[in-house]
Amino acid sequence: MTQAPDPVMEAEGVEETTAAEEETAVESPAATTEAGASEASEATEPTEDQAGAAGAGAAPTADASADEETAASDEPEEKPRPLSPYDLPGDWYVIHSYSGYENKVKANLETRIQSMHMEDKIFEVHIPMEDVVEFKGGRKVTVPRKVFPGYLLVRMILDDDSWYAVRNTPGVTGFVAGNAQKPTPLSRREVERFLGVQEEEEKTKPRFKPEWEVGEQVRVVTGPFADFNGVIEEINIDQQKVVVLVNIFGRDTPVELGFDDIQKN
Repeated sequence: MTQAPDPVMEAEGVEETTAAEEETAVESPAATTEAGASEASEATEPTEDQAGAAGAGAAPTADASADEETAASDEPEEKPRPLSPYDLPGDWYVIHSYSGYENKVKANLETRIQSMHMEDKIFEVHIPMEDVVEFKGGRKVTVPRKVFPGYLLVRMILDDDSWYAVRNTPGVTGFVAGNAQKPTPLSRREVERFLGVQEEEEKTKPRFKPEWEVGEQVRVVTGPFADFNGVIEEINIDQQKVVVLVNIFGRDTPVELGFDDIQKN
């Protein structure tokens, strides 16, 4: 005979099943959260392959920067353009003095500038000079010569006080160009021609100035015409040669000679 199910036991079984399901339901959100966090962490942290790729990508950037710095350092620096004396403070004026007294006048004016406290108005006193090659005793000699004997250049701010200080310096006979009371300053072209604009390492070749003149009598010291006297007919400075009329057998014969071949009588 089949036994009928006990209602009490069935009710207890249902309760146990329901409790188990509730525990599973409670534990399930936590497990789901942990799983989600784990997946997020894995997504955030780069893999070894990704890290290697990132490192490989960063290296060329640093190398490129270093190359750019090296290229920049290899580029030659532009040299500053030489300063023109015309661009210095003040203007350049020409003053006249007695020839042969230029150095004395310059010293007098510089002393006067200090004693009258005119340094803020009169800046510089300049005597234009040039190197000249001359023949002395049959030898080439480079000597400094004044470009404009009897003249000096003064860089100054012209007003009544500075004009008075310069004009009344012993040895100064007056300003050149313009009105005596208001002289005209030199132009840029004149200043740069008289004073020059060039790099420090560049030097102008000395100008050659022969010690003889056309029509002057000289003596030949070398060659087949040595000890002959003659008169200079022509001078060629570029080729450093002269044409001398030498009396040969009673006739004046033009002979081309070098500067080293002749001397003054």
